[in-house]
Amino acid sequence: MSAFLDAALGFPAVLFSFALIVVAGYWVLVLIGALGLHVLDLDADTGAGAGHGHGHGGHGEGAGGMLSATGLAGPPVTVTLSLLIALAWFISLAGRVLLDGPGHAWAHALVLVAAVVGAWAVTWLLVRPLRRAFPDVPPPSRADFVGRTCVIRTGRVTGDFGQAEVTAEDGSTALVQVRAPETGPRPGSGTASAPEAGIASASGVGTGGLGRGATALIFDYDAAAEVFLVMPFDETLGAGR
Repeated sequence: MSAFLDAALGFPAVLFSFALIVVAGYWVLVLIGALGLHVLDLDADTGAGAGHGHGHGGHGEGAGGMLSATGLAGPPVTVTLSLLIALAWFISLAGRVLLDGPGHAWAHALVLVAAVVGAWAVTWLLVRPLRRAFPDVPPPSRADFVGRTCVIRTGRVTGDFGQAEVTAEDGSTALVQVRAPETGPRPGSGTASAPEAGIASASGVGTGGLGRGATALIFDYDAAAEVFLVMPFDETLGAGR
């Protein structure tokens, strides 16, 4: 056991050992339902209309974009990264054991290079059949919330303050930053229709009426400020999603 720990905590395996612990913790959370497979696949584009043309294999930003550039796009980012880390750890651990001792620094460096290259090569082979198990569907986007109703969770919503809870298509909830511009929705913005935009005036409630527990309609997304724009919503009229 001590020999295993020495190898796992020695260079170069130690570079991947702690990452492997994080991976193991992540999959425990997935198994108990605390996290999803696509936690790192969120659309990097923040515009209200962005994101619907990209699948798992699209060229985006962040980890997904890096994997796509190296030919590893296809499965969820978390699956691919888990494979890379686990394989790199195993190869580096095996190389360390084969050296049977501290060895020379240059030999350890070669093991590190072999671990990285070998992990990429094996992962590249594995993601090809895995792509069939994960259909090419658009990743979640902030635009998905536009046109939905939300529940205000702060004492008030103004032009520069407010939070609300919104429910996604799959039933999950998220706490988002919201703002209530006094001028109402901008013509032609967002995906909310004209009848939806008239809900506020029909109910006779101004933006000042958005307090804790109130229901509001998300009619647009401000990409620059990274906030959703909302207005009062009268549930008795039966509009919205």
